[in-house]
Amino acid sequence: MATALITGASNGIGLELAKIHASKGDNLVLVARNKEKLDALKTELENQYKIVVYTIGKDLSASNSAQEVYNETNQQNIQVDYLINNAGFGDFGMFAETSWEKELQMINLNITTLTQFTKLYLKDMVKRRSGKIMNVASTAAFQSGPTMAVYYATKSYVLNFSEAVDNEVREKGITITALCPGPTESGFQAAAALEDSGLVKGKKLPNAKDVAAYGYNAMMKGKTVAIHGLMNSILANSVRFMPRKLVVMVTRKMQDKVK
Repeated sequence: MATALITGASNGIGLELAKIHASKGDNLVLVARNKEKLDALKTELENQYKIVVYTIGKDLSASNSAQEVYNETNQQNIQVDYLINNAGFGDFGMFAETSWEKELQMINLNITTLTQFTKLYLKDMVKRRSGKIMNVASTAAFQSGPTMAVYYATKSYVLNFSEAVDNEVREKGITITALCPGPTESGFQAAAALEDSGLVKGKKLPNAKDVAAYGYNAMMKGKTVAIHGLMNSILANSVRFMPRKLVVMVTRKMQDKVK
């Protein structure tokens, strides 16, 4: 029986991925700050699918938190077959005016912790010559994003990092998938203060369940870059053929607050 470790599993895409893996008979390690929510989910999934769920309450923006989670799974003799680095958040506003403390947490979570998790569990996968990793990036990874400068930059890192390491380990029987959803119905918009942005206000967004299902299938097929939605795929790929300055201007216009 395989085990999936999912970060940011208490809501949104992470929660839906937990449900999908449970429905396939996978045991779970669920990690998020809100252990109460995780424990409620544990009870629900164990009762429904007769699997084993192990929960870890952890602030993954804290230094060395990935190492602490890795040590705990080792102590519990849990072999992680699927690693899903889903935890992440954004912030909306002009860089000169936004909070450095929040941005530092964002960099730590979106980049440092994700990279450390990948390093730690990938070494074990290489020894076994099996395993799959999914890093949740974003369509934001394909261009710069005024008013969300740090978030876009972190997701660009996730995409490029995932593609490079996938190339290194594919011949060893391991695949790494960068899932790139566009704006999705979840708690992300509220956390990033994005509700009034032209990117999401008044728009019908795809739900987290559909994005999670797409991501799961892409990971299982070993797809390297998985962009959810036809329009998102067209837009993400078209930016390569446009002047970078124009792309940045268009992104800014799309994201500015709706008056």
